[in-house]
Parts: sequence; C-alpha cells; structure tokens
Amino acid sequence: MSACVERPVVPRLTDPLDVGGVTLPNRLYRAPLLECAGNGPDAVDTLIADLEPAAAAGAGLVCQGATIVRGEGGCAAPRMTRVHDPDFVAEMGRLPDAVHAHGGRIAIQLEHGGLRSMETWHHGHRERNPNLQQLAVSEPPRLLRALDRLGFLDYDAHVLTTDECYELAADFGRSAASAVDAGYDLIHLAGANMGIVHQFASPFYNRRDDEFGDPARFFEVVRTEIRDRAGGVPVMTKVPAETEAPPGVGPTLSATDCVRLCQRLDAAGYDALVPVNGSVFWDMSIVRGAFPGRSWRDERFRAGYVDAFGSLPRAALVAAANWVESLVYSRESAWNADLCRRVRARANVPVLCEGGVRDRSTTERLLGDGPTDAAADAVGMARPFYAEPELPARLLRESDARVVCEDCNNCVVPQAAGGAGVCRTPAVLRRAGELRKAGAYERHRE
Repeated sequence: MSACVERPVVPRLTDPLDVGGVTLPNRLYRAPLLECAGNGPDAVDTLIADLEPAAAAGAGLVCQGATIVRGEGGCAAPRMTRVHDPDFVAEMGRLPDAVHAHGGRIAIQLEHGGLRSMETWHHGHRERNPNLQQLAVSEPPRLLRALDRLGFLDYDAHVLTTDECYELAADFGRSAASAVDAGYDLIHLAGANMGIVHQFASPFYNRRDDEFGDPARFFEVVRTEIRDRAGGVPVMTKVPAETEAPPGVGPTLSATDCVRLCQRLDAAGYDALVPVNGSVFWDMSIVRGAFPGRSWRDERFRAGYVDAFGSLPRAALVAAANWVESLVYSRESAWNADLCRRVRARANVPVLCEGGVRDRSTTERLLGDGPTDAAADAVGMARPFYAEPELPARLLRESDARVVCEDCNNCVVPQAAGGAGVCRTPAVLRRAGELRKAGAYERHRE
C-alpha cells in the first residue's frame, strides 16, 4: 500500500469532501437507519418522506438504510426494503432525484442478514416460512447452537459453498448496478452490525478452510463485482471491531484486527471506511443508551412482540436481556472515535465516524485540531434524525447546536414488531416542535 495521504488542512464541518470522485458539499451525513419502508406501492414515497428532509436541510450525504440484495430471506427486521428487482430499484430513482434537487448526495446500503436474519429470531416469520433457511458462512457457533437447543433461537442454516459465496457477492454487484442506474451516487456496504458481510470477517462466525476463510476475501470479491457491474461508483463500507463482545466469548476481531482489515480494504479499492466497535451479537452495543421501557410497555406493539418472540413471557425475557445490555453498554459520546483515529492514521481514503455523536462541538473535535489529531474526515448521526429529520439545518448553522434526542431507544424496539422508525418520546417531540416553530430547521443558503 502506498504511503498515507497527507491531510495538511484542518477541515470544517461545512467544507466539501471528495469520496472516490464524488464531492460531498459538506462533512455531515445522515448515517443509515431502518426506514421500514418495505417494497409495497407506498415504499418509495415512504423513503422520500424519511430521507429528503435531511438533504433539504443541507446534509452532505444521506445514507439509505440497509436494503437486502436477494428476493427472499436475509432481512434482519420486518419491512426492510429489498433491491434484487431492477424494476423496483428504477422506481426508487425518484429518491436520488429528490436528494439531488437540494444539492445533496445519496448512498444506498446493501446487506444480507445471514445468521442474523428473521429466520433465526422472529417466531411468526419462521412459522410462516418453514422452509426458509439462513445463509451461513460456517456452521453456527457453538454458543448460538446452544441457544437454539434452549429454544431462544431457531437455526436451520445453509452453509455457503465457495461457488455460492461468489454468487452472493454477484448479488451485491447486481444490486449496486441497479442503484447506479437509478441515480445513487455511492454504494455503502453493510460490513458490520452482524450481517453476513460482518460474519465473513469475524473469527467467531467464520471457520472456513477455503479462500473465504480470509476475513477480507468476501469484501474484496464484492468490491470487484461492483466495479465490474457498476463501473466507477464509489464504494464505502462499515468495518467491524468486536471489542464489545461479552467476556469469554470468542474468538473475536480486536481493534488491531479492524485496523489491519481496513488497510486491506483500502488496498482493495474501497473509497471510504466506517470503523465501528460492536459485539458478535445484535445487541445494544450498536445503539447504546437507556433501556427503552416505554416501548416495551406500549400496548400498541404487544401483538407484534408476541408474533416476534412467540409469547408475552418470551417477550418479557427479551426485554429483561435488553435491560441488562443497557447497563453493560453505557452511553459514551462518539464511542468509535479512538478506533476511527487509528484507522485514519493508516488509511489513504476518507474515514467516516458515527456512533454517539450528538452535538456540533463533537463533530468539530472529531474533525480535529490538526491532521494527525483528527478521528474522521466526515461525521454521521443516525437516531437523532428520527426526532429531527431536518437536523442538519441546525448543526451546520449553530456552533453550539445539540440534538434533542435523549438516547432513550424507544424508537428502536418497536421495529422488531414491525413498527416504523420514528421518535416516540413526548418530551423529545415537544422540544423538536418548539424548535420548528422558532424556525430552527430553515436552511440558510450562502
């Protein structure tokens, strides 16, 4: 790999950023979130309603949340959007058009859940699709098989052959090509948060003895497929470090392993990297914050929780585990900053930082006081957009701006029951309403 790129100028949040030849108008981005739009007749309108406000308010980059590259299986939550059908993706082109009309750029995140899919954890989905197997990198780890025997999970995994690994990578490439044809500016690979791409990278999941036993190999083949099928579109990816895995669970990806993996992906042609700390499980290491007690008690979602977890007692057990996780994964500001800083010191491409960023001053700190101090070249936020869809207007204009989000996580849990990704906390919504009345979300163009 060539010597690290020099970054002599200290950027501001409002400065542009080049990612693989695409210029972002500033360095604030809306990180991927579950839109829960599905593929029905109103799906594209739902996506536009969710994502256009961020572009209208000035976000340099808007990331559409995880979309599934195959026509069946692979969804980690209900009502995720699938992008295997070129005709449907062409209809989604109205979304990039809406973003571009405001001068913004848009990325689409591509994913397949693998062992994290609803086929594993969603009781009703499993009953309605009894023949649907999970795709697996290797046989499920021993700990997860034990949870299967105890009835908490349900595994009927199909371990991918070498040829099937190549075919899955080709599905990522085909979906990327359709997205580029529809007007998307960048492709965002869901390389973390325990999806199948993460599983290829993780020694906890990957015990293969073929070429795909190399943690970087699937990333490399996907990058080649996108290049061959979608041309020169920039590709970014999340990259996992399993630093938050419970004690005694392993083997795992260390922070050092993540840095090395990022170097490999830089050399493979990825145009931007998003390093993130997490676990080997899909738990609160991803979101952190308070226990979402309001959502667990919300009677509107009770039937959905029963459908998802099989019964009210089982839902209560999941809620109890959720409460324990909220104590373990304490809320920290910018919890990926140190990892991003280590990667940025070794990378030739932009490093994007997200996770726990909640105010303008933190974004400036992440961008750094000097080229060697910075943790990131761009900074993202996710859950705060549920309460403030037009959040960039405040953050880009006000030096002391802070989000109204309280990290209560009441937006997250109902998604397991098929609920939309929205803020449901009255005090937060009231504060956002007050700001809207005061004109805080009006975009001031220079």
